[in-house]
Amino acid sequence: MDIDVLGTLAVRHNGVSVTPTAPKPRQVLALLALRAGQVVPVGVLAEELWGASPPRSARATLQTYILQLRELISAALAGGAHSPAGRRRQAKDVLLTVPGGYLLRNGDGVSDVREFERLAGSGYRAMDAEDYPQAARLLRQALDLWTGPALADVHTGPQLRTEAKRLEESRLCALDQRVEADLRLGRHRELLAELTVLISQYPMHESLCGQYMLALYRSGRRGEALDAYQRLRATLVRAMGLEPSPALAKLQRSLLMSGPRAFRPAPP
Repeated sequence: MDIDVLGTLAVRHNGVSVTPTAPKPRQVLALLALRAGQVVPVGVLAEELWGASPPRSARATLQTYILQLRELISAALAGGAHSPAGRRRQAKDVLLTVPGGYLLRNGDGVSDVREFERLAGSGYRAMDAEDYPQAARLLRQALDLWTGPALADVHTGPQLRTEAKRLEESRLCALDQRVEADLRLGRHRELLAELTVLISQYPMHESLCGQYMLALYRSGRRGEALDAYQRLRATLVRAMGLEPSPALAKLQRSLLMSGPRAFRPAPP
């Protein structure tokens, strides 16, 4: 079973989609898919679907959604070659009922989340080893797996919202390190357009702002680099009553005082 959640939800078995169109079964499948290979308790699924006050019929309704998912899995497994009862038995081997909840098996299938985590982890290790070309390549491959916000076409309850936030934070960490690797390789001019968009999307992200300041400075635009710091400072003070971090303030002072050769890329 192949699982994609880094963008729109897509779950396929034997290459056949088993993704329902109805909103609540999609929620159930999304949560099971994100935790493939793990037991998802009935209470967790009920909270996702109905919040803190599930209806009395929650368990029966959830069982109906599970049955709908199994019918989709049955069609993918057998393609109509066996009887409905036989197909249901096979589907129960993929979407299991276990004590207290349900478990989705994806076997040897591909999960874009797991592939992202594998590539990003390798990229972080390359950064630690100061192998910046390898780090940039691996982290770029990891980020290319994202086709949009995680679970972009799924209505999210409390459980999926938490999962989506976790995935977005992981994406931002990988993005931050990929930009850092590119800066180390002297690609500041290539980064300027991307960083201009990123700091408009994340106006209080200090690491991205610092990288933008360096890219501007190395491109001979020190005034714009210092303006970027002042914009971030004004945003932080207005929104949270906070000053920029000491590290970013130190960068700003260094740019004010530096000569033209400062802040050049590290040698290969």
